[in-house]
Amino acid sequence: MRRWMLLLSLLLACMPTLALEPASPQRILFVGNSLTYVGNLPATFAAMAKANGHDVRSAMIVQGGATLAQRVADGSVQRALASYRPAVLVLQERGGDLMCLPDEDACRQSRQAVRTLARAGREAGARVLLLGSYQSHPRASAAIVGNERAAATQAGIGYVEISESLRRLSGEAGSLAWHDADGVHPGPALTLLDAIQLHRALFGAFPTQGFEVAAPIYTPGSGLHAELRDADAAAPRPAETPQGIRHDNAMIGRLNSMLD
Repeated sequence: MRRWMLLLSLLLACMPTLALEPASPQRILFVGNSLTYVGNLPATFAAMAKANGHDVRSAMIVQGGATLAQRVADGSVQRALASYRPAVLVLQERGGDLMCLPDEDACRQSRQAVRTLARAGREAGARVLLLGSYQSHPRASAAIVGNERAAATQAGIGYVEISESLRRLSGEAGSLAWHDADGVHPGPALTLLDAIQLHRALFGAFPTQGFEVAAPIYTPGSGLHAELRDADAAAPRPAETPQGIRHDNAMIGRLNSMLD
């Protein structure tokens, strides 16, 4: 009897320690190109999620001008799925490939790459999403959304729309920094829009809390290569890479209200 009482006492003594053990962060892997890393969407999303009650850690495999077909060919995503073991895999195609630019073969390769990576992600136990790109012309914007949605549906994964929302919001709030100084890549407002749309897709709600991104805020000339790296890792070109950015409650609320 004394033995059982001793065992019970030891078990009860351990329970508070077990209850206080922190849960592991949810790992998210972003695979894409300069649309993904300019402004550091992976780090922005992780900071947003944490500020709004979700413990998230982000990593990325990105390179300027890269296609998803290139990531299939080099096997980098499959290796990262095995080593990093993400709960979520976010894919973003190079702008224009799913518009069949420069030709139909680009569409075919892109759709096949989405299917291949989606299957690899699911087999590794990850939820897979296709994050949209964007086009400024109304007809092109509608077309890219339709083609991206179709590619995601064919691959059996979720789709996070960007282009039509960007076109509408930039029309309503043209003074915001939607694009980088080059007029093509994401500016802070577009990176924030991407993160909000992902937050809605993954957590079913708008974020409400402002946050600070304590990570490199990459520009187009980032020096990044297609290798697995933490979103907040030191920049390859620190002297050319700004560090950190703050998104306050007012800005979050403004974009939320326009999206709602």
